[in-house]
Amino acid sequence: MPAIEKNMIKASDFGSDFIWGVATAAAQVEGAAEAYGKGLSIWDTFSKRQGKIKKGHLPTTACDFYHSYKADVELVKLLGFKVFRFSISWPRILPDGKGRVNKEGILFYHQLIDECLRQGIVPYVTLYHWDLPHALEEEGGWTAFSINNSFNHFVSVCAKEYGDKVKNWIVLNEPFGFTSLGYMLGVHAPGKTGLTNFFSAVHHTAIAQADGGRILRAEVKEANIGTSFSCSEIIPHTHSEADLLAAKRVDCLMNRLFIEPALGMGYPTAGWEVMERFSIQHSTWRHTERLTFDFDFIGIQNYFPLTIKYNAFIPVVQAWEVKAKNRKKPHTAMGWEINPDSFYNIIRQFATYPNIPQLMITENGAAYHDKLNNYQVHDQERIAYFQQYLAALLKAKREGLNIAGYMAWTLMDNFEWAEGYNARFGLVYTDFKTQQRTVKDSGLWFQDFLNH
Repeated sequence: MPAIEKNMIKASDFGSDFIWGVATAAAQVEGAAEAYGKGLSIWDTFSKRQGKIKKGHLPTTACDFYHSYKADVELVKLLGFKVFRFSISWPRILPDGKGRVNKEGILFYHQLIDECLRQGIVPYVTLYHWDLPHALEEEGGWTAFSINNSFNHFVSVCAKEYGDKVKNWIVLNEPFGFTSLGYMLGVHAPGKTGLTNFFSAVHHTAIAQADGGRILRAEVKEANIGTSFSCSEIIPHTHSEADLLAAKRVDCLMNRLFIEPALGMGYPTAGWEVMERFSIQHSTWRHTERLTFDFDFIGIQNYFPLTIKYNAFIPVVQAWEVKAKNRKKPHTAMGWEINPDSFYNIIRQFATYPNIPQLMITENGAAYHDKLNNYQVHDQERIAYFQQYLAALLKAKREGLNIAGYMAWTLMDNFEWAEGYNARFGLVYTDFKTQQRTVKDSGLWFQDFLNH
């Protein structure tokens, strides 16, 4: 897809009811990690393990959003967004993961929600954005059967506290992301590895997304309930049978593993023995029924496609990514391929599922090597990225796909998980030493775009 000229598309092209928002996550922005009654999260403990986070960065202070939320919500409004997606920190509400409720944590989110409403911003609340209470991880975390009772208690507390003010909810953020990176590959918190941990975490997480939806439906009048999935178009490196089958296996894990159980289809197998065994173990009518929930919308979070080739030396999945730079494709500072056509394709792939009332892009964005010069950040690459991806989104919408909205990732540079503070995705530049915020050119571009 060619580069898009600045004024080629406008926000109004998407329709007056299209939702424009910007997203954040508690563990990445809040700070106050060990204050105001908050318990430790798995990211608080994981980040202190040597070599786990680049440059040894810690989320202890992050963007200090806990203390600057009023000004930061004002930034959301300044940039022209009508929706602010943020998450509730589970250990800030329940320091031990269950039982005792932290009144200071409850109050903080009331104040944040009230500030959004005061400034005319609609809050979209994510219940779980990766910050599991460390106390629950000591009991096995997402691999333990008991996690579902604890999660349901957390959801109930949040629904009862905030349901009269918040009508838009996202149950989980990227379940494949935190189960694979945290419980199979070990590169994210809590750092566990192996298929046994992974599949246990997958099943309990899939139960949680449906249970969470049912609790919200029961507790919140007129709730608009969704959940979000990381997804990537999976492209075979060649047309060889080996590459095609390898791509099919990766697609089964990355794109199908959590949405299909939620839709009542059970776990996908892709003709793959490993998944067939897992599916058989969890395919009784009781499992299928509990895994199913009729979400009002499905959140799609897309950053890159994956080009996959067969590799017999990779355990189990026998697949390997061919990196964008090795194929001489344009990519971001994270090495992620820039491909708006692939963004369009993955939206179409998810739209083929029956019984999805609406799709929403709940995250999309790009990291670049931003530099602050004379209180300005000229991030033209990011502007070009958004122009191209929004053009692809508009194409899908004009073809009749029911896409309700788009949320940019992210409001401001933050603690980017294992990348620490090195990966900058924000529309606003964060000076992590002073906590000074500087709106980047991309933020100014959105401000202009959303006014047309």
